[in-house]
Amino acid sequence: MNKILIVEDEKAISNLIKINLSDAGYFCTCAYDGAEAADILEKESFDLILLDIMLPKIDGYELMEYIKFLEIPVIFLTAKSTVQDKVKGLRLGAEDYLTKPFEIIELLARVETVLRRYNKNDKFLKVHNLSIDTLSRIVRKNGEIINLTPKEYELLLLFVQNKNIVLFRDRIYEKIWGEDYIGNSRTIDLHVQRLRKKIEWEEKLVAVYKIGYRLEV
Repeated sequence: MNKILIVEDEKAISNLIKINLSDAGYFCTCAYDGAEAADILEKESFDLILLDIMLPKIDGYELMEYIKFLEIPVIFLTAKSTVQDKVKGLRLGAEDYLTKPFEIIELLARVETVLRRYNKNDKFLKVHNLSIDTLSRIVRKNGEIINLTPKEYELLLLFVQNKNIVLFRDRIYEKIWGEDYIGNSRTIDLHVQRLRKKIEWEEKLVAVYKIGYRLEV
């Protein structure tokens, strides 16, 4: 399980991020100022840091000077939205820069992308009665191999990596088919129906009316 350090002084925002990342399968630790984050980093290792800039005691830019020697990828989460701020953050070594307010689904997508870039995504996933070997792309149900098409496998992986989160049809289409969504959901629905049947997740992979799908875990 990937470990993420959330460095955010606004507890409501920090808790919201932690809840959603935990639901998506990540292990999260929170720090509410730069000094606390530095103390935690001296004792623990992490796969990713989500870092606010305007922090008490030690701000995000100062903390970044320390973090960059630890070789841990960082995504800045901040209300500072000017081009100059973004350039400064990226030049300090951040992998990405997300301005507040942001949608949780976008944050999850960026977290997934950065972890994949650093090859930190879990190689072996398990949810309900399925196990997924992401290196060999083999899916087993109760130990028996389930034969999935490439698109069915990619759909399954997308839902597992975003469990308990509603995935909009346009995001599903763009992620799996690599094209802009044109409003025809039949392709998505047919693939999801076949996937549900093969893995017997009719009651777990649920349709959200007029929006998309959610894997309930």
